[in-house]
Amino acid sequence: MGELYSPGKLMLTSEYFAVDGALVLAVPTKLGQEFFFDEKQDGNSIIYWEAYHQNQLWLEAKIDYKNWQVLETNISSNAEFILKTLKNVQKFSETKLKNTHTYFFKTNLQFPSDYGLGSSSTLMNNLAEWAEIDPFELNEVSLGGSGYDIAVAYSKSAILFQNKPKIHFEKIEYSPEFKDDIIFIHLNQKQDSREGINLYKSKIRSKFLIDEFSDLTRKILLCNELENFSYLMMLHEQKISDFIEIPTVKSVFFADCPVFIKSLGAWGGDFVMSTKFSGYKDYFWGKGFTTIFDWNDLII
Repeated sequence: MGELYSPGKLMLTSEYFAVDGALVLAVPTKLGQEFFFDEKQDGNSIIYWEAYHQNQLWLEAKIDYKNWQVLETNISSNAEFILKTLKNVQKFSETKLKNTHTYFFKTNLQFPSDYGLGSSSTLMNNLAEWAEIDPFELNEVSLGGSGYDIAVAYSKSAILFQNKPKIHFEKIEYSPEFKDDIIFIHLNQKQDSREGINLYKSKIRSKFLIDEFSDLTRKILLCNELENFSYLMMLHEQKISDFIEIPTVKSVFFADCPVFIKSLGAWGGDFVMSTKFSGYKDYFWGKGFTTIFDWNDLII
């Protein structure tokens, strides 16, 4: 079988405002999604799909792609999403799913699905790479969103990203001098990014505020001191909180924490970023948050 791989992602700056063109700093994770593929020239026009979470099978589907019907599956809603996505692949591709071959696909998500590291974006990029099509077009018709997560999966690198006036991203090296002091804590409260974006879009945005977050991203990128980095992250967090009118994650869960806590992605769940302090593991464990990664454990 052929094999492809896309890394997961963490969005360090400009959450929400990314959809309006604010400059984003995002980094790839060591955990991602594998994609295995094969085909047989048998004239049956069938797709066999197997999806694994950390090598444990969770979804099986048999799809007739001549008539676009799910013939067999153990989870109907997920199989219908796969059918819809593969139908989009067929539309964009010049060669894939245009014949009567039988296709065999297997995916393996290397991280728990509630981590928010990009189970969908890594899938979109793997499928697009397999079909030799534009991953951003496939993602737009299948899922939507700013597209930064696709850019990370495609680049397999840290990036600076903007989607206005059109999608533009730049591969960068991002390895801050103080990275050994940075930690990522999983809140184990998965949020729906689309719901968060809808809340954001319901509010009146200004170009001035969007430009403010782009400026913050540039300052954070160039920051070489942990003290200044911490200040910029606290400022970023408070500006988002004031705009979407949701309390910061620090005020909700970690009011007595002596260092900054920065939300990453949809507020209220997934990962947050912080920095080490004396007894930090006991502190977070004591509040029930036991999944903690060092920078080098999680970030490529």
